[in-house]
Amino acid sequence: MASAVINHWDPESKKFWDETGKSVAKRNLWLSIPALTLAFAVWMVWSVVVVNLPNVGFKFSTNQLFWLASLPALCGATLRIFYSFAVPIFGGRRWTAISTASLLIPAIGIGFAVQNTETPYEVFVALALLCGFGGGNFASSMSNISFFYPKSQKGTALGLNAGLGNLGVSIVQFVVPLVITAGVFGSLGGEPQSVVKAGQTTSMWLQNAGFIWVPFVAISAIAAWFGMNDLAEAKASFSDQAIIFTRKHNWLMCWLYLGTFGSFIGYSAGFPLLIKSQFPGVNALQYAWLGPLVGALVRPIGGWLSDKLGGARVTFWNFIAMAFGVLAVLNFLPKPGVEGSFYGFLIAFMVLFATSGIGNGSTFRMIPIIFLTERQRAAGKDSAAQEAAVRDANKEAAAVLGFSSAIGAYGGFFIPKSYGSSIAMTGGPEAALYGFIFFYVTCMLITWWYYSRKGAEMPC
Repeated sequence: MASAVINHWDPESKKFWDETGKSVAKRNLWLSIPALTLAFAVWMVWSVVVVNLPNVGFKFSTNQLFWLASLPALCGATLRIFYSFAVPIFGGRRWTAISTASLLIPAIGIGFAVQNTETPYEVFVALALLCGFGGGNFASSMSNISFFYPKSQKGTALGLNAGLGNLGVSIVQFVVPLVITAGVFGSLGGEPQSVVKAGQTTSMWLQNAGFIWVPFVAISAIAAWFGMNDLAEAKASFSDQAIIFTRKHNWLMCWLYLGTFGSFIGYSAGFPLLIKSQFPGVNALQYAWLGPLVGALVRPIGGWLSDKLGGARVTFWNFIAMAFGVLAVLNFLPKPGVEGSFYGFLIAFMVLFATSGIGNGSTFRMIPIIFLTERQRAAGKDSAAQEAAVRDANKEAAAVLGFSSAIGAYGGFFIPKSYGSSIAMTGGPEAALYGFIFFYVTCMLITWWYYSRKGAEMPC
């Protein structure tokens, strides 16, 4: 095992970075990515499981199913608030290994619960909440990786960590429909459930939706424990980090990240059920995985573009594109007397997923720059003060990265619930979608005023 604790870390020094820093940072990044991918997979597994629960005999209402799809995001977002501060307190290596291992609890629990149609709804609620462990991991993972990279490469590194991590959403929506059709684990995996569709009886191993992740989670947790590092210079107490709650730009970036990541995770969680409700003749799970895949793959591009063009500029134009994307979705929805266009709807949503991914990368590129600039301005020209400013800025930025991801994750709850409420109250999701447009306009204005316009308070 590599030395668990690194006492000196100076990625802004070119000599240090070339000789030592780059290889260590890369190793931690490439061990962080699969752990985060699995976290997203477990977090979003309910988006697929809920669609299949009625097929295997569970008599839950549509509203109950929407709640099960929403609860992991609600719990994950709340846990992110606490996970935001975990790395400087416990260490990145230690926390990554422990938080990854915690995913075993909901994965195994789902595997057993779905095998018995007498399992109470309350048990499923508890398991949905426990899947929030996966959502919490994002905050600590991004905070941890931000410490390892120099300012010039943070956008790309964070984009890779988050983007490839976000692939877990697409992977779960692609893999689970496949693995539940076969007895992957033989007799160890339990007996299949019978599914009757169009007069045909088939077998389904819905328990594999949980069990399939168990060996991978275990391997990833062990690899993180023995292969990653804790940075001594990243150590900070909660009180040290709590200074971010007094920083205006923390709250502004939370709002913007709710617009980008909140959209990505909310659209991902609600997409299968929205397709099923608006286009009942379409197999929702055949297409649901495409959106998260697009959003995850373009996220590193958002970070890379921001390194080249500036995060604020990319974010501003991205919110404009997101607003027009929602307008396109509205145009293709079924209306009274109008059938609607599923493929137009699908393409419009692909645009939304792509822009949410780019925005995820660009907003996270903005945060380290904002806080470094703010601390360096306050430090003056004294070299010692400047060095201290860099250390303080890195700790603050890491905490803000985590905390803003917590606030952003609430989108995974609000978007599916907005669909459900809009459909219940008006018969369609249009009211929710118009609300999203209004929100994107506020994000656009904040980005322009504080960060992207000429003479902005904090250009980044």
